[in-house]
Amino acid sequence: MTSPQPSYRDGLIAGFGAYVIWGLMPLYLRLVQGVPAGDVLGHRIAWSLLVLSLVIAATGTWRRVPEIMANRRTLLLLFASAVAIGVNWLVYTWAILNGHALDTSLGYFINPLINVVFGVALLGERLGKLQWAAVALAALGVAVQTIALGRLPWISLTLALSFGLYGLFRKKAAVDGLSGLFVETLLLAPLALGWLATRPYSLADLPGWQLAVLAASGVVTASPLLMFGRAARVLPLSTLGLLQYLSPTLVMIEAVTLFGEELSPSRLAAFGCIWAGLALYTWSLRPVAQVAPTR
Repeated sequence: MTSPQPSYRDGLIAGFGAYVIWGLMPLYLRLVQGVPAGDVLGHRIAWSLLVLSLVIAATGTWRRVPEIMANRRTLLLLFASAVAIGVNWLVYTWAILNGHALDTSLGYFINPLINVVFGVALLGERLGKLQWAAVALAALGVAVQTIALGRLPWISLTLALSFGLYGLFRKKAAVDGLSGLFVETLLLAPLALGWLATRPYSLADLPGWQLAVLAASGVVTASPLLMFGRAARVLPLSTLGLLQYLSPTLVMIEAVTLFGEELSPSRLAAFGCIWAGLALYTWSLRPVAQVAPTR
């Protein structure tokens, strides 16, 4: 039996909730500071697999999983998306635990414009003059940060590129959100469990409350992804595009006000270029947004 189509209001609440959870993720990860990023990632994958198994069992959608596993093209696409999201999670976790929250924020501000570039380069989409100007502003922001650092801002670019690739692979894979996420997690699980099996000493040294925080990582990881999938079913792309700026904005505020990271003039200039590019791109979509159906 298919689940009922969520309303626009339900989708908006789900989308808002997903991006707020992602925006507050640094606060959660800071609770396990001192635990290596690879261990945190291993727990996120292992506990997410358990949570998703329970959700699939509760919704009666197990039959879709063998169908996905039997389709070679779909399985390869989900393997690629699993690798992309695994890299994204690992770099993000390492960055938060090592005082680079601002770099993660910049990466997720860049991400929408990376998606635009992928659309042109790989999907044959066309851009107008304003949209090309937006991409150019984003490139200028990366250049400013590169000059200031004396190197490429690898954290920001890795997060933007890996999440962009994740979205691209998932767009091409003809699967529903829940089943696709479960198969991705299932594909990552052997690596995660193998890694954790070699790290028993790190768990023995942790206090009980940190172990509980790690165990909760399954819910913290899976719930916003499921909420996002629900929102994506009914919200116009323009609305989702605006909501996604909420997450990196929250992370930036936390980095400056709670984590003591410095928003230097060069970094502020890079952010300014990215924000200008996002504003210009959002404005360029305005005529389309006015007539877009809400499904």
